[in-house]
Amino acid sequence: MTKPKSHTRSRAQESTGAIERLYITMRHLFNRGFYKPMGVSGESLREALLTLRPEIYGTIAEEKSELQGLLYVIDRLPYGIEECRYINLTSDEGYKNSHFTPIIPAKRRRNCYRIDQEQMNIEVTRGRSEIYDILTHLTFLYIESHKIMRQVVINDGKDVNRDWKKLEQAVLKKETLSQKEKEIALTHTANFLGRTFEEVNEVYTAFSCKENEHRFLSIIYHLGKGAINEIVENEKRIITFSPVLRERIGHHIHGERWAFNIKETLRKQELLERPIHIISANMHSVMNSLYAEKALPKEAKKGRMHLYELLSGVSSNKQREKTTLLAKKEGMTFLEDTSGTNINVQIFDTAKLKSLPYGMQPSKKQAADKPVIIVMDYAFGEQAYETMDELLKPYATDTKTHFLNVIFIGIMGKAGILAGGKGDIMIPSAHVFEGTADNYPFDNKLKVAHFNNDDVAVCEGSMISVLGTSLQNRDVLRFFFTSTWNVVGLEMEGAHYQKAIQSASTIRGSISNDVKVMYAYYASDNPLETGSTLASGGLGTTGVKPTYLITEKMLKLILQ
Repeated sequence: MTKPKSHTRSRAQESTGAIERLYITMRHLFNRGFYKPMGVSGESLREALLTLRPEIYGTIAEEKSELQGLLYVIDRLPYGIEECRYINLTSDEGYKNSHFTPIIPAKRRRNCYRIDQEQMNIEVTRGRSEIYDILTHLTFLYIESHKIMRQVVINDGKDVNRDWKKLEQAVLKKETLSQKEKEIALTHTANFLGRTFEEVNEVYTAFSCKENEHRFLSIIYHLGKGAINEIVENEKRIITFSPVLRERIGHHIHGERWAFNIKETLRKQELLERPIHIISANMHSVMNSLYAEKALPKEAKKGRMHLYELLSGVSSNKQREKTTLLAKKEGMTFLEDTSGTNINVQIFDTAKLKSLPYGMQPSKKQAADKPVIIVMDYAFGEQAYETMDELLKPYATDTKTHFLNVIFIGIMGKAGILAGGKGDIMIPSAHVFEGTADNYPFDNKLKVAHFNNDDVAVCEGSMISVLGTSLQNRDVLRFFFTSTWNVVGLEMEGAHYQKAIQSASTIRGSISNDVKVMYAYYASDNPLETGSTLASGGLGTTGVKPTYLITEKMLKLILQ
């Protein structure tokens, strides 16, 4: 027995407490219906976030502005949100049929609508995880805006400094800025941001977009302007939640529609009674694995991985079209989402496959016994439970209730790794649900041994399903990694998927208790390593090999 530790709280314990406070506060504010993020009502959120100091938000707790964190957040929020005083979170309330043009953030699949000069509506269709994600990013944004305000307001709020006036002059100028004018504006901006000219010049390009080359300057200006108006003019920024959103959240409205569309398609194609295999993945790896070599024989001569890297390239539209065309001829049905979940679906009838990949021999089974593979695009946090729960329910008609004959359920995707580096593969043996006492051990049919000959690093252990990827810091992650929890990585959906699977198989009896599960993740980053957070960029071709290796192992288990 080890000696009891002192009662002094560690950074990991403080961080865990901050995460819990964040989620309790966000749920309270949601139930209330509105709050002022920089007022008394938002104070608890700000304090908790500053205590936590997530890796993703870098120097949020310091006076100097956090540029990489700002870029990460801006990519996940709608264009122009920094200009808006009123942010309204809504359900799917019919705006798609209006004159408003949807604004879709670069790195989040959600519809947003600029109602007027002051208001932005953000459509929430993916459950509470999406609300938490938005509120956390907005809190960061407003904290950063007040940092700017504190650096530029002088004479007890009666005036602003010269640096701010020069930035304002550049942003409000109607003519295009020359290179000289841009660099002058960046120099003044760097002064009050507490950053070097080199640092702001580097991120300037990353913020640029087709709508506005000088978007970085515009964002900094409007963030600071919003904070100045709050303090000097008492024009508080307000976040509201629509009554319809508050009424609908947690009732699986979008998931139910989504699952019904899939089962209706299965019925129309007479596939309801067939063996069903479900894979949560992207919209390319299964299709390319099944059809690409046949569709592109010339390109395939250089090797399978070379072919997959080619198909992942931005200039390979023709090759992707060829592969998709063959897939549709040989058993693939694509269901573009109309439910509001933003989860597209592919259905593969393997009885129509003319040949199998990886040199496998065609099955001698009758067509009625050959697998049907349902590939669903990535869910987001709690949405994983909603969609999988609805999908596994029986399909009822006027005359009969059809229980799906689900054989395999495979979950793949990218995750943060604690026991390796980018591109490595994680094989989970359990999902530990952060912030709860819920743990989900399972018999994973994918094993480390399946990857022995593939020249890729593979680790096995528990995965922690976090409440939000943007709410992690090294202290919490190091605790999970070094403790007896044996956590090798973190993601957002695993516990939710397993909860739905166990509910359907062992409690409700909607699917067989013998359903087999396959889980595997490839590493997008290692949050324990300096400069290697989720904000550090995409995987590029590094992700191709592990993605397709995982897909290969899953398909072999299904098709053999």
